[in-house]
Amino acid sequence: MRPFQIIFNPTSAVELSKMPKELQLFILGEFRGLPQDMMRTDLEERFGKLVQQAGRTLHRLRLGDYRVYFERHDLGIVVHRILNRNTLKDFLFRSSLPTGEDEALQDNPKFWELI
Repeated sequence: MRPFQIIFNPTSAVELSKMPKELQLFILGEFRGLPQDMMRTDLEERFGKLVQQAGRTLHRLRLGDYRVYFERHDLGIVVHRILNRNTLKDFLFRSSLPTGEDEALQDNPKFWELI
């Protein structure tokens, strides 16, 4: 059996490091059974499937009040985000909405209609 790795990208590593140590240990502990689940081809049954973003299929692992967004990789999985499920960041990420700057908003005519 080849080695299985859980790779945190820079964004998810920062999100994890900002959490209390107990919560970090809980989240990391929940990855115990993942190697066996990742070998299956139908990840949608075990994990929620997020719409494809930039040619990648992201999956969602729910852990209490948090969602871990990841994709399958040759070495294991790559964790992209760890977000609290009751936040605007989580909603925007799931909805694939840009979280751009003010310039991006002002270019959208709908923005000006709302004001």
